[in-house]
Amino acid sequence: MSERVSWEGLICSARGQGIEVRSLGQGALGSQKGLSISGGVPCRPRGPPMAMLQKVSLRWICSGSCKVEPHAGPFPALRAALLLDQLVPLGDDFRYDKPQEWDAQFSNYQRLFDFLNSKPDFHVQAQFGTLSDYFDALYKRTGVEPGARPPGFPVLSGDFFSYADREDHYWTGYYTSRPFYKSLDRVLEAHLRGAEILYSLAVAHARRSGLAGQYPLSNFALLTEARRTLGLFQHHDAITGTAKEAVVADYGVRLLRSLVNLKQVIINAAHYLVLGDKETYHFDPEVPFLQMDDTRSNHDALPERTVIRLDSSPRYVVLFNPLEQERLSVVSLLVSSPQVRVLSEEGQPLAAQVSVHWSSATDMVPDVYQVSVPIRLPALGLGVLQLQLGLDGHHTLPSSVRIYLHGRQLVVSRHEAFPLRIIDSGTGDFALSNRYMQVWFSGLSGLLKSIRRVDEEQEQRMDMEFLVYGTRTSKDKSGAYLFLPDGEAQPYVPKDPPVLRVTEGPFFSEVVAYYEHIHQVVRLYNLPGVEGLSLYMSSLVDIRDYVNRELALRIHTAIDSQGTFFTDLNGFQVQPRRYLKKLPLQANFYPMPVMAYIQDAQNRLTLHTAQALGVSSLRDGQLEVILDRRLMQDDNRGLGQGLKDNKRSCNYFRLLLERRTLGSEVPDGHSTSYPSLLSHLTSTYLNAPVLALPVAKRQPPAPGLRSFHPLASSPPCDFHLLNLRMLQAEDDTLPSAEAALILHRKGFDCGLEAKNLGFNCTTSQGKVALGSLFHGLDVGFVQPTSLTLLYPLASPSNSTDIYLEPMEVATFRLRLG
Repeated sequence: MSERVSWEGLICSARGQGIEVRSLGQGALGSQKGLSISGGVPCRPRGPPMAMLQKVSLRWICSGSCKVEPHAGPFPALRAALLLDQLVPLGDDFRYDKPQEWDAQFSNYQRLFDFLNSKPDFHVQAQFGTLSDYFDALYKRTGVEPGARPPGFPVLSGDFFSYADREDHYWTGYYTSRPFYKSLDRVLEAHLRGAEILYSLAVAHARRSGLAGQYPLSNFALLTEARRTLGLFQHHDAITGTAKEAVVADYGVRLLRSLVNLKQVIINAAHYLVLGDKETYHFDPEVPFLQMDDTRSNHDALPERTVIRLDSSPRYVVLFNPLEQERLSVVSLLVSSPQVRVLSEEGQPLAAQVSVHWSSATDMVPDVYQVSVPIRLPALGLGVLQLQLGLDGHHTLPSSVRIYLHGRQLVVSRHEAFPLRIIDSGTGDFALSNRYMQVWFSGLSGLLKSIRRVDEEQEQRMDMEFLVYGTRTSKDKSGAYLFLPDGEAQPYVPKDPPVLRVTEGPFFSEVVAYYEHIHQVVRLYNLPGVEGLSLYMSSLVDIRDYVNRELALRIHTAIDSQGTFFTDLNGFQVQPRRYLKKLPLQANFYPMPVMAYIQDAQNRLTLHTAQALGVSSLRDGQLEVILDRRLMQDDNRGLGQGLKDNKRSCNYFRLLLERRTLGSEVPDGHSTSYPSLLSHLTSTYLNAPVLALPVAKRQPPAPGLRSFHPLASSPPCDFHLLNLRMLQAEDDTLPSAEAALILHRKGFDCGLEAKNLGFNCTTSQGKVALGSLFHGLDVGFVQPTSLTLLYPLASPSNSTDIYLEPMEVATFRLRLG
């Protein structure tokens, strides 16, 4: 997320050795002692105060009209001398919108430079320049390699969050603004990666089999368009949620169009790869072999899952696992009958959990049911399921449901196949459990209260509550950019007590709390491994009737976080944050693209997110995330509108509680922190869900489908395959014979418990043999390149063994065939 600053600067470089440059006040030159520069190095940049900029600039942003008027007459020495030790920024989004401003600014500063440079006793050479010019001169004068630290110069590490341009106007609101599109951005990102990988594998296998002429290679153009759409949405007024409403709608239309196209690419690739006999492959764009997993009626609508209609003939479903690790997950499908049998690709019956599909707290959707199946899927591969109409009481088990009405007079739908108990006025706490933990909920609010691990007697406090922030009643108010609350958050008070629905079954159990503005789901999977070790959470938010309000979710724990919490930077590294009491509340919020956590010597609690939102920890043991914000006015940062186009938005999270191993210490005083390997995997499970693609209904005989295993073995679990994509040919609408492989070796914290977690996880000290990675494909050559593939870093090599340092991202050009 970029800030509205573009830099043109002034370079002050001292001439001679051991000189002193004086910053002048009133009176003659040399009357005040100022910055001393030795060795003739460029002066260090210091942010000039606004008063100075207004003295030397011809125009600055103001609340009224601003006129451009050139300075008249000779420049006094004072005005020129003000610039002697300064790097002055020129330009921003609102500058140079008129030709005369450009001319006036240039001529005004050129006169200043001429004056400065004509004074030998100033020992300066002032000129227009960029930050690169400054650092180039710095490296040259100090004799260090570009990018190295000059001796004696301080280094600023970290980031520029949180940012305020004046007073207490912190730009921390845009971390959450328009969460619907922040979520859609991530959905498109996940689909793009999955489509790139599956298309690359399909093209490579089709070419190896001599069937490339039958495959729709032209899908490459859809990938290119989607990549450009995703890149466009990274604009600093798009992903931030700070564009005008009409522009946001245009972004949304583009995102949805690309998402639909990517689903088509995935369908075409999966169709080819899942066929047992590739000779039978036939591409017909008018009659797709597979259906999409979900559809959206409009760019601002939530997805609706595809319902599979069951009849006497079997229905097949192809499942795509976009992760580079083998995966055990519960896959949930919507079907037209509760009488359903689930079979493996070999025809063996599989255990399944069948549930009612609900349209509201108390209303069932007629003739739609959910069947949930635990299934193990190959890395980057495809699995196959059969669905048949019929009873199988031994393998297909119904969910049981309890509904807490809290005295509300509501009619509840019933179905004879599913046990349902209605509790009119019970408020006692209740628990759900799996093989790893017991999770307690409030019988009144339906929200999380505590977690107890099965091997511990003591519960861990985990109180969850909803809160509402208002905005100031006078002067400046919150808007798309700014978060200017009217004080601390107040408890969310709904008109009516929530209706709670508790569903329990063999493979998952969940609690849904229906409030007026939010439907909160907390789900516990009963599976070994990653799925069962954390809580899945979703928050369906609708605040379209709010006026200048922001809705937040806060979790209270007993973790002694000592004023420190951690957030990620673009999913790549984790940065410690300190709660600073001396700063206003809004200054203590930070962006959370992927995760945030708090920890002490015993425990770490991580909130994983599938969409970027604002987060903070305002008290020890707390984590707080802003879910949505609706604001009626502009905040004078260039948008010119309020934030009033809210959508029904669904935010997805996973909550992971980890324990430190005995003898491990919490790193103290370090500038970085790392997730555990389990935490990394949890994040990828959340952000790259399984895609379920039903085979379109067709007459028998059914096609011969076979699961697809593209990798000979999973890569080390500290490696993430960022992408595998075909490179373009001379005809830029078609793929060449080469592909780009982008790998990331993750840094991780070894001090968190990793034993008996129910999944296999191995590392290899950063070594990967690419030559033996792919099943059924040969790697012709490997060539390391720059990240963007513009520059080769070495010659192509037949050696396919590579090595990456922790935290390193590397790109390789290779040929698959």
